Amino acid sequence: MAKAAILHRYGGPLSIEDVGVAAPKRGEVKVKLKAAGLCHSDWHVIDGTLPLPLPIVLGHEGAGIVEEVGEGVTSVQVGDHVVLNWVPACGRCRYCQMGRRDLCEEAARLTATGTMPDGTTRFLWQGKPVYQFLTTGAFSEYTVVPEQAVIPIRRDVPFELAALIGCSVITGVGAAIHTAKVSPGSTVAVIGAGGVGFNIIQGAALAGAQHVIAIDIVEEKLAMTKTFGATHTVNAREDDAVSAVLDLTNGLGVDYAFEAIGRPETMADAYNMTRKGGMTVIVGIAAPHETVEINAFSLPSQSKTLTGSWLGQGNPPVDYPKLLDLYAAGKLKLEPLISAVYSLEQINDGFAALKSGQIIRGVIRFDD
Repeated sequence: MAKAAILHRYGGPLSIEDVGVAAPKRGEVKVKLKAAGLCHSDWHVIDGTLPLPLPIVLGHEGAGIVEEVGEGVTSVQVGDHVVLNWVPACGRCRYCQMGRRDLCEEAARLTATGTMPDGTTRFLWQGKPVYQFLTTGAFSEYTVVPEQAVIPIRRDVPFELAALIGCSVITGVGAAIHTAKVSPGSTVAVIGAGGVGFNIIQGAALAGAQHVIAIDIVEEKLAMTKTFGATHTVNAREDDAVSAVLDLTNGLGVDYAFEAIGRPETMADAYNMTRKGGMTVIVGIAAPHETVEINAFSLPSQSKTLTGSWLGQGNPPVDYPKLLDLYAAGKLKLEPLISAVYSLEQINDGFAALKSGQIIRGVIRFDD
């Protein structure tokens, strides 16, 4: 048995329940969670923006220790420190063969069904199956995941920091480095000063961007962006974001614009503040039914690239250890990302604080 946070109905709250956690089957790994991040993606399920099967154990940004391995598992062993990977690429589908593990068809299927690859679940509540979010279900003292969903990491990084690598860090830094391939000396704008936005900023700074413009409506968040490498800030509550960015770039627009909120209007803003021939990268997650309005003539005449970024277009087995090496070398900032630490029993308080903007990233700590 384990304590887990279960979503029984949209709108919440999450309910702390005792759940059964089955032993890992062939090709599966049981993990004792030590820390899990509170992410807006989890909140989008709670509020119904991303409808998934219920009841479900949420959480996908997690780190812990391997407790047990199933038959045939070779990449990890009991006692290894691991970060969860919510896109456990199959390695066989067309996208995996193309080198786009972030777009794996099998991982997308598991996300939609909330099950393990065999179509069953490893969580049980009152004798009934409970689904797990993004094949991970990190808001539980223990979880069972496919072998591809655990990435072994160095042991000298605190679990609270290591957990962040699994979503906000890889998504943000990866969007800048892998998707946009930000070039040295370039100009960058980032809409949304949150956990992902901060990491886009520091990814752009790592890549050598000359000017990084952070855009938000909360002055305290904008002040924090300087810690991660922002050179300019725009308060969109006080100024029109597109006009402000054009003013800062002599009317040209930025080479790269990123949207990290998930709203159609700010996605359009990101496109409109991108220079001719530049790139707009959408990282924020909007509701499935929403659409973005863009001037049709601008598409051919301005020759911009408009693209999305999922998991920072990363390759977790390679990127997670690299990111932690950057942290250990003092080149990647993780501590400033954490605003508050909660117990599992305080998880609803944490999401209330996240929703209201009181925190950037909260972390659940599982104490022994």
